[in-house]
Amino acid sequence: MLVMGIDPGTATTGFGLVRGDYGKETLIDYGVIRTSATISMPRRLAQINREYSQLLLEYRPDAVAIEQIFHHKNAKTVITVAQSRGVLLMATASREIEVAEYTPLQVKQAVTGYGHADKKQVQVMIQKILKLEDFPRPDDAADALAIALCHLHSYRWINAGRKGGLS
Repeated sequence: MLVMGIDPGTATTGFGLVRGDYGKETLIDYGVIRTSATISMPRRLAQINREYSQLLLEYRPDAVAIEQIFHHKNAKTVITVAQSRGVLLMATASREIEVAEYTPLQVKQAVTGYGHADKKQVQVMIQKILKLEDFPRPDDAADALAIALCHLHSYRWINAGRKGGLS
């Protein structure tokens, strides 16, 4: 199963692609979609849609896992992230790709075994699980890889009973 993890944002949207086969996770690609603060919000959202849609066409993931919005002190940040997230969800759904949503706590729990792990602990586990020489950078891309891994781990457990075991 090929999963694309997404860490939504307006300035930077992280993406990470991980293939999970029989309990083995393999890194396919990761990176970010960046938009400039000097262009209007509608143009930024259009750019996110365009670049994300290209990634979906190029990689054709079986599922997309996206981070849910969590409480933030800055309401403006929540609104802009929600706009980006809406564009990403619409682009995914329009291609009839399965979408899963996870909270930051669920992602940390799935990757490190501890829901309140810090960024460094998550990065260390991503590096170990995917057998990388170094931490994935930037942080938004690392977060997207963690979200993809979370979905692979969750998907295995959810479907274990249906298939008679973990694959």
